[in-house]
Amino acid sequence: MSVRSYSMAFTTGGLFHPESVTAALQYQELKDWQAVSDRVVEQNLLQSRTVTTLKRQTREIVSRLETLHDNEVDYLVDASSQEQAYLLWLAVCRRYPFIADFAEQVLRENYISLNATLSSEEFESFFNRQAEWHEELDEITDSTRAKLRQVLFKILREADLLTDANIINAALLTPGLVELVAQTDRTQLAYFPVFEADLIGVA
Repeated sequence: MSVRSYSMAFTTGGLFHPESVTAALQYQELKDWQAVSDRVVEQNLLQSRTVTTLKRQTREIVSRLETLHDNEVDYLVDASSQEQAYLLWLAVCRRYPFIADFAEQVLRENYISLNATLSSEEFESFFNRQAEWHEELDEITDSTRAKLRQVLFKILREADLLTDANIINAALLTPGLVELVAQTDRTQLAYFPVFEADLIGVA
């Protein structure tokens, strides 16, 4: 059985909500992600304090948005703030299989098992389990591992999927968003803390 490799490059920032919408708006006009990156950097559309930060954040944001189809980018631009956050979480999961697996195997499993919390220990346990199948995780230092956990939990909070007290928030997926995700791969709805019964008949 082949195992997809994990990229663990999510050690900076968070969900990048407003910045991602800014980039998505540029894509609607340019229809080319490299051109979007160039414009965002040249015009400092993210209003970063340094060029280094600007380039790093732009690269990260675009790498996530590239996982979205054009109709999903259009939906992102016009969606409510909550739907935007959910779509950006989906993009994060698509960009980082490690996060996708964590979302499905820990976040959602906790939720549907009526375990309302998400602890640091559960991240550590998941990391250790995955390291048995992913040699790339053995190369990660303890400090980087702690940073990865910190950023992941920050992303979850900014997506409104986790409270400051690490209580899991149910994802309130709209019929339009469920249908949008289902058009590509309905199984990706498992990245959200939601009961399957709540999705029946939605899309």
